[in-house]
Amino acid sequence: MRTALAEKAEFTVKQNPAFPSIYYLVSAGDGRTRLATKNLHPGQRFYGEEVIHIRGEEYRVWSPYRSKIAAALLRDLHYLPIRPGIDLLYLGVGSGTTCSHLSDIVGSSGRIFGLDFAARPMRDFLENLAKRRENLFPILADAREPGSYRILVPEVDTIYCDVAQQNQTEIIIKNADTFLSGSGWILYAVKSRSIDATKKPYSIYEQEIATLEARGYRVRESIDLSPYELDHAMVVAQKAGA
Repeated sequence: MRTALAEKAEFTVKQNPAFPSIYYLVSAGDGRTRLATKNLHPGQRFYGEEVIHIRGEEYRVWSPYRSKIAAALLRDLHYLPIRPGIDLLYLGVGSGTTCSHLSDIVGSSGRIFGLDFAARPMRDFLENLAKRRENLFPILADAREPGSYRILVPEVDTIYCDVAQQNQTEIIIKNADTFLSGSGWILYAVKSRSIDATKKPYSIYEQEIATLEARGYRVRESIDLSPYELDHAMVVAQKAGA
């Protein structure tokens, strides 16, 4: 795959103070800032992302228009329960664009269990990404039925949900009840139009947050993802009492 490869010295690297595995690459030429992760396996690229080498390190540019977590970070997300060494269950992993950056973050000591029910994206995820990264474990299954893959997934620290289903909140709650550790976290991309296209997005966000809290999950943060993703919000929650 041909990708843009920048071999330039005119970038300043800044770490996110709250999330040290997240980087901002600031161009001295135009002042533009790029969100990035440090490549876990230098030389590997996955979906045409820009790659920038700075002082012997390789950074993969993370577009907020192709990843809802990247969009949330650029919208000043304060809670990101994804860090080196954790176990993560990713519902709706698709072909792995966002997952490739999360793989950089959790590192070689972490594990990501990437689940999708669609065979074609899962094949791409397996062939293009999971076979090349030892911290990724692909699962072809339906997120609505966590019992069907219970044997494949251990207790996890965090669950990220990015599924386009009308009952998406119920899906993440069922998985959290099944797999999440006692102090675990939920990271949830709420797709308001998938839930009810006739209602205002903010009323949908409030409705789904109320459902999470009623089921024992304390919502820590909710961020609208506009202008990067219209009618989407990122919700971060933790098990109540944690």
